[in-house]
Amino acid sequence: MGSGASCLAGLLLGTAVGDALGLPAEGLSRARLQRLWHGEWRHRFVCGHGMLSDDTEHTLFVAQALLATPRDAAAFQRALAWKLRGWLLGLPAGVGFATLRAILKLWLGCSPEHSGVFSAGNGPAMRSAILGVYFADDEARLIAFTTASTRLTHTDPRALTGALAVALAAAHATREPPLGVADLLARLATLAAAGDLEWPRLLAAIQQQLAAGTSVAGFAEQLGLGRGISGYVYHTVPIALYAWLRHPGDFRAALTAALDCGGDTDTVGAIVGAISGAGVGAVGVPSEWLAGICDWPRSPALLLRVAGRLAAQRERGGDPESGGGGLGAVAYAWPLLPVRNLGFLVIVLLHGLRRLLPPHR
Repeated sequence: MGSGASCLAGLLLGTAVGDALGLPAEGLSRARLQRLWHGEWRHRFVCGHGMLSDDTEHTLFVAQALLATPRDAAAFQRALAWKLRGWLLGLPAGVGFATLRAILKLWLGCSPEHSGVFSAGNGPAMRSAILGVYFADDEARLIAFTTASTRLTHTDPRALTGALAVALAAAHATREPPLGVADLLARLATLAAAGDLEWPRLLAAIQQQLAAGTSVAGFAEQLGLGRGISGYVYHTVPIALYAWLRHPGDFRAALTAALDCGGDTDTVGAIVGAISGAGVGAVGVPSEWLAGICDWPRSPALLLRVAGRLAAQRERGGDPESGGGGLGAVAYAWPLLPVRNLGFLVIVLLHGLRRLLPPHR
């Protein structure tokens, strides 16, 4: 695969690794993580292996929708809406409350243009990096498609700001030569909605703490997140951006530093993994972390196939002879997902029971 394919593969595989490593730690405070687990990060979900959650699944849905409709943002939004409807029928173990309400509205006949609910959760941000890399050379479409993806489920302007920031950061990660950090943060500052004073303050804090050499955990403490990262997009995205900028070109260090903060570890891990993975490519994702993912039918092998087809479509500018202007989604055994999800749910419940045991803090 060419360099474009490597960036897409690195993004998808990085998303999966960050998601799978962070999943068993989701909701744990930084202090409890340190008490429970020692040494380097490794897969701990089931028998030394990891599995994928909604963070990777949503990124895959966006990629598949792009393969079906890469030219028109409204058609892309409709395609993604059907993928989310089908995802809910598979009985996933974890669904964000805002996303759940939006999908239920879709099933009740609401159009994708009006299905979103007012929430500043992480859903749009966790699936937007792939749009940044795919449209890295076309910022107008990057913004249009990210906006369509976001408003499908979330209407709070902060959700869109966070999603656009992740998409633009991922695009920046693939560029040669890259923008300077100050220029990148200045561009991201323009994303704030009118009257939003919080976002510019967060970006200013990122720039100041990078200059001071503050660790990722130290930056989280300064944001009041010493006990863990919440599901609020203005908590998760700044930490993900800071981890990536604090450890440029080092996938392992960036991801580890973000996961060490605790809280919403699977989502912050997926976002850091996506942005950093886009920059280092598939070869920069640690092989032992990747080999430890044991999941099916949405597997790393499927992600590589999707990345290859996306890269081919991007190089060709779409395929006018296909109905939606794209090469078409990659087929996989999705009808078996309810069985997989049942097993996944059992493992999640066992993790919940373990958390009832000490240490509790």
